[in-house]
Formats: sequence, structure tokens, C-alpha cells
Amino acid sequence: MPGAPERRSLVVVIGAGPAGLTVANILRAASVDCVVLETESREFIEQRPRAGFVEEWAVRALEERGFAEGIMARAQAHHECEFRWAGERHTFRYGELSGRRHFVYPQPLLVTDLVRAYADRAGGDIRFGVREVALHGMDTDRPAVSYTDPETGQRLRIDCAAVAGCDGARGVTRASLPAERVSVARHDYGIGWLALLAEAPPSSDCVVFGLHPRGFAAHMARGPRMTRYYLECTPGDDPDNWSYDRVWSELRTRLDAAGARPLTEGRLIEKRVLDMHNYVVEPMSYGRLHLAGDAAHLAAPIAAKGMNLALHDALLLGDALVAHCARGDGSGLRGYSDAALRRVWQYEEFSEWFSEVLHGTSSGDPFKAGTAAARLRRLFGSQSAATAFADLYIGNEVDN
Repeated sequence: MPGAPERRSLVVVIGAGPAGLTVANILRAASVDCVVLETESREFIEQRPRAGFVEEWAVRALEERGFAEGIMARAQAHHECEFRWAGERHTFRYGELSGRRHFVYPQPLLVTDLVRAYADRAGGDIRFGVREVALHGMDTDRPAVSYTDPETGQRLRIDCAAVAGCDGARGVTRASLPAERVSVARHDYGIGWLALLAEAPPSSDCVVFGLHPRGFAAHMARGPRMTRYYLECTPGDDPDNWSYDRVWSELRTRLDAAGARPLTEGRLIEKRVLDMHNYVVEPMSYGRLHLAGDAAHLAAPIAAKGMNLALHDALLLGDALVAHCARGDGSGLRGYSDAALRRVWQYEEFSEWFSEVLHGTSSGDPFKAGTAAARLRRLFGSQSAATAFADLYIGNEVDN
């Protein structure tokens, strides 16, 4: 087997994002030996702009395990959102209907908290900047992970009992799955979003969805001094086509509505185009390898579900690994994929439905525009429709 044997660990976690770090912290708290391998530096993962909305069930689950101190101390709570459509503002108070809230806590802050909990406070083993990670024997009783040490250039190997693949859509763990043993279901929306991060205070107290014939737009707070904006654009568009003046002109046009506060402009510190698509890998386990987060599925940011799904996977997988490694109970690992996929598919379906609402006005298709308008009218005119939407939007009772 390639690589000099370095040590044995019960679990190797590949990827130090929210999923991988949550799994690692659960294992460490249960005294299950694990090693985390991450190709990027600590500084990079603690600053990388990513998602920012955490559903309340996820916050409570992290709090029960002692991992939510930062969220509880610093996060803002949101309990309503706003639709701007046909020049009018429509407030949707999902907190009153669902009894739950969103917490605004940017992913880099959560990652920083989880790294500190695992590495700095609990003394967990995490290797940053590793190169050429490879998996071996995932379908055998002798699985192992090899990698190149960034300082010495030496090829090393960690023998283990299980691997948690939490390294994202382009990571080595998903690529290691035999094509004949898995299926990948994919859905392309045929639209792009220009993702923007502005060094500017939020211009609204809640998430704003702008439904406009020129294209969808969104405003999402990322703290007291930062705001995430999205603009619908052509798939594959070049971010350089969007100058500062063009960005803010389109945002003002698409988010305009009677009585709305003017947008607070600021320096754009991120501009990238996201081609909207979803995918799901089934099953999420292969032998001793178990995927979590974007390695297993992607939910386009249409409904802010990605990080929440990653945390749901990690909580299930962490507990299943503890039961297997500490108590010899493998039932959780055997049922992990099916249990995780129930929520995955619920969130994927909701994201597709919500996309048709958000993009119908700008579709250029009178039928899609008409059905989107009908859904919005029903959302604000029917208590039962509003309650059903609120529960899905905040992630209530979606595993059944």
C-alpha cells in the first residue's frame, strides 16, 4: 500500500469545512481517535466567504453538544423575509408560523469556532496544507488514506477503520467512488447568479427577494458591516462584465419597491458567477467511506440549504461513527445514507419549487410567470400554504 505507515487512527476525516469539523468534534468529545486532513491552510478556511444562514434546529443541535458558543453570543436571529414584486413589498413572517428562526452566522466564523474547539481546546489532530490525498481499500477490512506532507514532501499513510469524506464537490473522496457503485442525479436550472459580497451595512433587517422582469436579485445580511447580494445573470457569465456601477444600478432596479430603504453601497470584495445546479450522490456510503456535505450533494443557494444539509449529515455521521468505533454498533453507519438522503431530497425538492417562484417573473415565459404569480398570491392569501412554506423554509419536520 502506498506511503510510509505513520500511525493508525480509528477515523480519518477529509476536509475541514462545517461537515468535517463537526464530525471531528463529535468524535473527539467521545474520545474516538481521529485525524483531519485539509488541503488548504487554516487561514484560508477561516476566511473563505461562504454561506451564512443556519436553521434553528441545527443551532440547537450544535448547542446541545457544546459547539454553538459563538453562534449564541454573536449571531443575529431572523424570523421574517421580504418579497419585492411588482413594485410592492410583501413581508413573510415565517417565525410566527413555524416557531423557528434563522441565525445569521457566516460560515468562516463557524469554521473558526469549530477549529478552535477541536484543535486548540481539545488537542485534536488536524493537518493543514496536505497534498495528493488518496484513498485505499475502502471496500476492504484494511482501509487507509495516504497524503504528501507539505513540509517534508514525504508520502505518509494513515491506516484506519473508516473515512468521513467531507471535502466538497471537487474533492478526492467523491472522485474515489466507483462509477458502477453509485448514481449521480443532477438538475441544471439554466440560470446563473452573480454572487457579490459588499463591504456595506445591510439595507434591510431581513432577507429580501427581488422578483423583477430584468432578473432575480437578493439581499442577505452577513453581519453588521457586510452584505451578500445576488443578481440573476447568464450561466457562464464573466464577473468582469459587471462593473461597480452596473452592479449597483441593477441591484437598485431589481430591489426597488414602494417604501423600501435605499441600498447602502460599498466596495465589492467578491464577485463570482454560480451556475445554478443541484446534484445528489446515492448511496452516500461505499464500504468504509461515508460522504457528507457537498461531497454527497449540492443544493444551489436558492433556499440557503447547503450548510444546513452539511450539518445534518455531520450530526448523523458523527453519532454513527461513535456508536461503531466506541460501542461496536454498526447499525447507524448501515442506515446513515438512507437517513441523510431523506432530508437531502426534501431540501432539493423545496429548492426547485422555490426557484420557480423566484425566477418565473424574469423567465420570459408567460406561463412560468403566471404560475409564479399564482404561487405568491397563494403564499400570502392562504394560511395553510403559508404554514407549509414556512416549515420547509426553516427545515421543520422534513425527515418524514
